Amino acid sequence: MKRLYLLLVLLALVVLAALFKPYLRTALAPVIGRFTHTKTVAQRLEQFGPAARARWQPYFVRAKIPYAPARVTLIAIKAERRLEVYAADGAGRQHWIRSGRILAASGDPGPKLSEGDGQVPEGIYPIESLNPNSLFHVSLRVGYPNAFDRAQAAKEGRTNLGGDIMIHGDSVSIGCLAMGDEVAEDLFVLAADTGLPHLTIIITPVDFRQAKTVSAKVKLPEWTDALYADLKIHLAELPLADAP
Repeated sequence: MKRLYLLLVLLALVVLAALFKPYLRTALAPVIGRFTHTKTVAQRLEQFGPAARARWQPYFVRAKIPYAPARVTLIAIKAERRLEVYAADGAGRQHWIRSGRILAASGDPGPKLSEGDGQVPEGIYPIESLNPNSLFHVSLRVGYPNAFDRAQAAKEGRTNLGGDIMIHGDSVSIGCLAMGDEVAEDLFVLAADTGLPHLTIIITPVDFRQAKTVSAKVKLPEWTDALYADLKIHLAELPLADAP
């Protein structure tokens, strides 16, 4: 009986550890950082840059676009858990390069409204910075909140919008996009080689290019009509991706 009780306790602890893994990592980040050797972006590029560029090469060859491209647009489609990569040719036309599966992303359809709501934001954002020492391997920081997010929050009296939205490695996430370590390395290198000022990410609840809509059962702020209309315009400028 005692053995069975101990086994049940251990099983419960394992389940709890798996469920709260993202929270524990975030909470322990300052402590872990003190005892781990940090790397620079340049060191990360030296570490896995050649392998990542070799993985990108056939995709760019197929699209007939030289690497590194002049501009990159990422599309994160929340409902389909898919990240699409587009690159511009010499004339500025965007071409689909590659798609990858989002391994984890919390929340529901609808924009991020506040710190701790677990939502992945929706909108058009820059990539602000690269983190070579993320707790989730390496990461790209999304420029949330943007001017539109702040304007809507000001109208509604919301002050704590949250932040620290990342595209990162591993397979767990709270409000971020977890892509797995190898894909995170590829995106990290692509972003560094392209240059952060030339990167944009569009985060959308559904693929509006395919006439998809958010369920009427989902309670959304009134201003999402304007947000989604803007997303539709920008998405329409990009060709549909092939199947991942």
